[in-house]
Amino acid sequence: MTDLPLLVLTTMPDHQAAEALAEKILRSNIAACVNILPEMTSIYVWKGKTQHGSENQLIIKTTAARYDALQALISDLHPYELPEIIAVPITHGLPEYLNWVKACTKKS
Repeated sequence: MTDLPLLVLTTMPDHQAAEALAEKILRSNIAACVNILPEMTSIYVWKGKTQHGSENQLIIKTTAARYDALQALISDLHPYELPEIIAVPITHGLPEYLNWVKACTKKS
């Protein structure tokens, strides 16, 4: 289903970088909306060591049809060696909202 709506998650190292990425995503018609959550603490294992860092979570609303373009854009612009890019299908939601996501992400 290419018009299946998705929530895509990624993180950025700070709010300014998160806003810049969100703007590029929206200007490319790859997503309908990007939410940037406040700074959070991330604790993770990287190259065998436990790391602590501050990040902003981005929640991106898009469709399966636009996922590949979104993943490529995030990968190209992301400062991390291995960015988080996780897609979760939206199986239920207000139909009018989901139709808005689909309309905003149609290729022009």
